[in-house]
Amino acid sequence: MDLRIFQLLALGSLVTWGVLGLDLEIVPLHGLAIVTSAVATEALGRRWRGEPFDASSPIVTALSLTMLLRVAHPGLAAGAAVLAIGSKFLLRAGGGHFFNPANFGIVVLLLASEGAWVSAGQWGHAVLLGLAMAGAGQFVIHRAARSDVTWAFLLTWAGLLFGRALWLGDPWAIPWHQLQNGALLIFAFFMISDPRTTPRARPARVAFALVVAGLGFALVYGAYLPNGMLYALFAAAPLVPLLDRWLPGPVFHWAPTKEVADHAPHPGPLAAHSVGLAAPR
Repeated sequence: MDLRIFQLLALGSLVTWGVLGLDLEIVPLHGLAIVTSAVATEALGRRWRGEPFDASSPIVTALSLTMLLRVAHPGLAAGAAVLAIGSKFLLRAGGGHFFNPANFGIVVLLLASEGAWVSAGQWGHAVLLGLAMAGAGQFVIHRAARSDVTWAFLLTWAGLLFGRALWLGDPWAIPWHQLQNGALLIFAFFMISDPRTTPRARPARVAFALVVAGLGFALVYGAYLPNGMLYALFAAAPLVPLLDRWLPGPVFHWAPTKEVADHAPHPGPLAAHSVGLAAPR
């Protein structure tokens, strides 16, 4: 089974909950512009590369953009989607895309336009919200074999927050409150854990997560950039092909490839854990 089905269910549920339960300021026209532009750009890119069209990938990216990005008018929403999906086809390394698509679209738009911002605060700090997002995200990344990069990032981020509080003499309630942030959990469970834009080997993924957490923390609390995590992931992207060269690992595939299907064991308790990985070529 293509694991993006679980991503679509989790992200779609979060967007629906955000609109209906949390009253997020998601403009329907902007969301429609993001989805249609993402799907159209994916179709053009696939045709250009001579590949079959698959709508699941651009819709996952579009839902991520819809959750986090806010813009002044629909043109910017469409532009973010075109940038995100276009980066998959134009900026490539090691047989895959170089940047996380949603991260690329958000960061470039933030840098290029004053009419775009990230709605981190709208997701609030409710404990139940954080637990729900973490649970949905954990299910997805566990199936995608990328829980290591998420937990390495979150544990490092938590350690830095509590270390800062200890250094400043702040009560523990402050870093605990900072961890109960919906945007942080969306980033950790749905963006930095993207299997196609993280290193292939586990030690490399852990190292990558440490770099992103450390750089993001420095940008947020040293340079006072509220979107420091997003900028950190963008800046750390060039490390991935280098880490893959130094610490090679199996290539990730969302859906089972023919080679894997031909050599996979008869469906059993272990089969579900191996269909997403193929040996490197």
